[in-house]
Amino acid sequence: MSEAIPVTRNTDHGTAKLMPDVDRARAWLLTVDGAPQSYVDLDEPAYLEFEYARRLGHVLDTVAEAGRALDVVHLGGGALTLPRYAAATRPGSRQDVVEADRGLLELVAEHLPLPQGSGIALHAADARAWLETTPDDHADVLIADVFGGSRVPAHLTTLAYAREAERVLRPGGVYLANLADATPFAFLRSQLATFAAVFEELALIAEPAVLRGRRFGNAVLVAAHRPLDTAALARRTAADAFPARVEHGAAVREFTGSARPVEDADAVPSPEPPDGAFGIG
Repeated sequence: MSEAIPVTRNTDHGTAKLMPDVDRARAWLLTVDGAPQSYVDLDEPAYLEFEYARRLGHVLDTVAEAGRALDVVHLGGGALTLPRYAAATRPGSRQDVVEADRGLLELVAEHLPLPQGSGIALHAADARAWLETTPDDHADVLIADVFGGSRVPAHLTTLAYAREAERVLRPGGVYLANLADATPFAFLRSQLATFAAVFEELALIAEPAVLRGRRFGNAVLVAAHRPLDTAALARRTAADAFPARVEHGAAVREFTGSARPVEDADAVPSPEPPDGAFGIG
């Protein structure tokens, strides 16, 4: 078999590169403009390499009984890591992936094709515009992992956006978002305030060092109208190779402090990561 070689392509929103992993036969790292975006093992789609992806996976594992098929919407495509994970761990799931960069979708479909019958539909569209045209009660889970470069776009941070996400979810549905920030956490606090204005229950998953303000990093926001199984989630995240804490209830309210929900007129992207925050190796 020929040795896998890196693939570089200029897509609609940047320069995408697929690099083979020397340690795993059919595993690939996707970067866009040098920033790591996704890691996929085609032979083992339930394997999650990145810390934040593992945390999103833990939430997916605990939102319903093991193996139950779900309807999932993914905002942000990357190399389709989480859609592949859900297809492997919850066979029969119906999934929509919304990715603004059509060229990136084409690159991934060409070099890292989905298996036949995966149940995953790809949509080249802006995430919020796609949500606004989607029927009510469309999904059990909505996962937002959208980065323009290394920043969450401003129009995906607002109260109007949160209300669209809530409308598209079924009453028992769960919203997840991969966010990134550092002390004093103005962006992260504003996101908690925004989603607390729309959803009854919130949880925040992050590495303790990030929550204590020691470094820039990812945090996973979880929102729903029903109580979340935070005990099961805390067990999984604490036992992970990259341990994390699950904050909820009073701890989330205290962390949010006096932050206010974000209106469209006031929205800004998430902060620019410091150099090396998400470097490779």
